[in-house]
Amino acid sequence: MPSIMIAIDGPAGAGKGTLARRLGQIYRLAHLDTGLLYRAVGLKMLDKGEDLADKQAAIRTALSLKAHDLRNSALRDEAVGNAASCIAPLKEVRDILLTFQRNFANNPPPDKQGVVLDGRDIGLVVLPDALCKIYVTASPEVRAERRLKELHEKGIDSIYEAILEDIKMRDTRDQTRQTSPLRPAQNAYILDTSEMEINEVVDKACVYVDSKYPKAYKHS
Repeated sequence: MPSIMIAIDGPAGAGKGTLARRLGQIYRLAHLDTGLLYRAVGLKMLDKGEDLADKQAAIRTALSLKAHDLRNSALRDEAVGNAASCIAPLKEVRDILLTFQRNFANNPPPDKQGVVLDGRDIGLVVLPDALCKIYVTASPEVRAERRLKELHEKGIDSIYEAILEDIKMRDTRDQTRQTSPLRPAQNAYILDTSEMEINEVVDKACVYVDSKYPKAYKHS
């Protein structure tokens, strides 16, 4: 069986995490949501009451990160996401976490066909030689609507306009940072999910993966 390596990038709320999990199930891949690494650093700093603008504190925290830190349920909180976006531009932090990501990608469990990583710079920086690169995107308005629905389902009151503004601000930070700005790799398959249901997104992605790995085993 071939060793599969899939790199998925895109802005917050576009659906890259859901797609990565589904592809992981279909092709029997180890999955890493790399955004959780930055969220874990941000959460640990928030818990300690540290200034997110303190570069040295962020570096120390990144160096202390362990695999179990990625299982904290608080990582999905909105405040943690904003904290992650604040420390993500720091080159020193990105370099530390880059090692974590590549170690994961190069050492999949023996019962897996390969790996799928999703994040903001997987295709360009983390796995530039990956055969499959997918850039998942959607309009800010659609992503805000999805986030609002998700929060309401959790019983959290939120305002659409505030969520939309937060998404636009996060996009700006991600796309304009000097280190690893968010953009699709030149050879990435662009998948705009604005008008698609998740099953259609997965089907299109599978056609692309199959074109790169025609002999890959798929779970029914």
